[in-house]
Amino acid sequence: MDNQDLKIRTKKFSLDIIHLYKLSPKSTEFQTIGRQLLRSATSVGANTRAAYRGRSRKEFVAKIGIVIEEADESGFWIELLEEISINNKEKLLKLRN
Repeated sequence: MDNQDLKIRTKKFSLDIIHLYKLSPKSTEFQTIGRQLLRSATSVGANTRAAYRGRSRKEFVAKIGIVIEEADESGFWIELLEEISINNKEKLLKLRN
């Protein structure tokens, strides 16, 4: 996988989460978890781009470490949404994978 592929995939992930949030129920729990998910998921894409702009291998590795942490956090929020959601389970499973 080249750097363009990873940048495209992480941007698509961010966009998919944005669209999911827009369609989410307006209940307090969905909105609270959804905002947390928005922050972590969009950070995945942004930090991936930043990693490839790194000035050294060490800087790249540090930024990719942040990407991994944010992706893991996004997975946590998606799991919570899966467990409280009546709808969107299939879409959430696809995003988590």
